[in-house]
Amino acid sequence: MTNQIFNGKVALITGASRGIGKAIALMFADAGADVAFTYLSSKESAEALAKGIQAKGRKSAVFQSNASDFSQANELVQNVVQEFGSVDVLVNNAGITKDGLLLRMSEQDWDAVIDTNLKSVFNFTKAVYRPMMSQQSGKIINIASVVGITGNAGQANYVASKAGVIGFTKSVAKELASRNIQVNAVAPGFVDTDMTGKLNDSQKEAILKLIPMRRTAKPEEIAAVVKFLASSEADYMTGQVLCVDGGMVM
Repeated sequence: MTNQIFNGKVALITGASRGIGKAIALMFADAGADVAFTYLSSKESAEALAKGIQAKGRKSAVFQSNASDFSQANELVQNVVQEFGSVDVLVNNAGITKDGLLLRMSEQDWDAVIDTNLKSVFNFTKAVYRPMMSQQSGKIINIASVVGITGNAGQANYVASKAGVIGFTKSVAKELASRNIQVNAVAPGFVDTDMTGKLNDSQKEAILKLIPMRRTAKPEEIAAVVKFLASSEADYMTGQVLCVDGGMVM
């Protein structure tokens, strides 16, 4: 059993049924946190994760939720506070891609990515705003992306959403700093997830050439940095963007 640094803490993670979100949820539970999380469509994966959290001796709650829906987010946070007593850590992780060159990108593909990746961050951050202010403490960690810093052809919608997350993080960090609430972002590079699993061999080879470490990240390597930002060790850090990218952005 790992060090119980989150003993008595409650974490809420959006989009946690797989990939980075799942790794964060399990790592937080290992560290003593009770974990509430959302999923959109992967019910079996979500239920399996809840059992995995409970197997570590922690309380878990699963919510099927469209993270881009403002009223759903607000109601969900109220339910978490009612059931667990607080929300100490919020991880805004929900995200999708609908890649394509701008010339061929539909309005629907633009809106879907902006709503899921950026509006959801607004929705859940606003929903935890009052509970965290009342308890005079809290950690908000937003999952951005290195392409939100560098840009990437064929991903105008995704890049815009992640660049928006970075700007949002810095602004809200300034608003909440005096209330003992820290707001930071993690910008992963390429990670072994279902999202990157769709790439063909030549695409993967081209990506590896961009990474000085010549490999992609494991979800647990991203989760470890999120865990650090959520811990008391990062109490004097706010408004920061930590790139976990094997050296892509230097």
